[in-house]
Amino acid sequence: MNRRDKVLKLIVEHFIKTAQPVGSRTLIEEYGLDYSSATIRNEMNALEQDGLLEKTHTSSGRVPSSKGYRYYIENLRERSVSDEFKYQMQTILEQKVQSIDDVIKESCEILSQMTNLASIVLGPNVNEEKLVSVQIIPLSKTSATCVFVTDQGYVENKTFVINEKTKLNDIESCVNLLNERLRGTKISDLVPKMESIRPLLSDYVIDHDVVYQTMLEAFLGFAKDRLSAYGKDVLFDQPEFANDANKIKKLLDLFESPEIFREVEEDSDDEISIHIGGENKEDEDVSIISAKVKIPGQKEGSIAIVGPKRMDYDKVVSSMEYLVKELEKAYNNEAQETHERKEENSEGRKEKQGAERTNKEQAPRRNPKTAS
Repeated sequence: MNRRDKVLKLIVEHFIKTAQPVGSRTLIEEYGLDYSSATIRNEMNALEQDGLLEKTHTSSGRVPSSKGYRYYIENLRERSVSDEFKYQMQTILEQKVQSIDDVIKESCEILSQMTNLASIVLGPNVNEEKLVSVQIIPLSKTSATCVFVTDQGYVENKTFVINEKTKLNDIESCVNLLNERLRGTKISDLVPKMESIRPLLSDYVIDHDVVYQTMLEAFLGFAKDRLSAYGKDVLFDQPEFANDANKIKKLLDLFESPEIFREVEEDSDDEISIHIGGENKEDEDVSIISAKVKIPGQKEGSIAIVGPKRMDYDKVVSSMEYLVKELEKAYNNEAQETHERKEENSEGRKEKQGAERTNKEQAPRRNPKTAS
């Protein structure tokens, strides 16, 4: 590593740790650099001219720019994963009784705790899923629940009050109509198709608006991206956001905007997508590290870490890489083992059938004329 890279690396890592601009004296006193202050300042000036450092208005120190963080991630970070994180991940993956969703959820909770940042689980894009069925479950004389299921196993349910004028049999007729007209429809097409059959519902239920609105709300719930966030409250204590109501509001809005996380992934062809605050004017103070998770038999989902531009990129990116690799390896191995067991069972059945045929062919045939 040359001198300029070493100076930049130390500035990035010190600023990540302290949130304070870094000057030449800090580098000498804190890290024992054996260069003169003048030499370090010259390197800092050169890094600033290259757009890798920025000078703040509050001191003579420098802070990393978005370009500087990007250079650090690609060239200077150590790619280290803590033993504690590895241990916790392996502990989760060994719990085979858990569902994949639970494993991913627990993994992201640990990721949030280890990085002291917020983590996101973003489900598959729902637009290509299809409605499989609508069911009605009576709860009492005055209420019922409608249950909707997609071909990917996602379930949405809505409870509604039954009007005194409305008979349960009439509602069941509505549900049968919905199944007949909507089964197999893409989630993205449910709402407009629901609009088109609305007049037909009035043939079954006098006060059909309640039923219609219940169904519509459920379909709108389907159409939303499924986003789960963990640890977002810890971000409010970060210096970048503390005591700044406008920044906190923008941060909260981010967690209600799954499309932003999808855009981050689409902007990158890499396995790990890295969006650094300042590269997009809409979220100057926020960085997002995102990764796709590909597990056999499951639709592709995503996990992400959200934090200040001054996040610990080495820890976050390295941990994310490890998490995705271990998840995919664990479930790829499991899928392979399942396939091999099926092959073994199939071969076993074939051998058994072959042996039975051989035994049958070798068995002496009885002569019906001599048989007593």
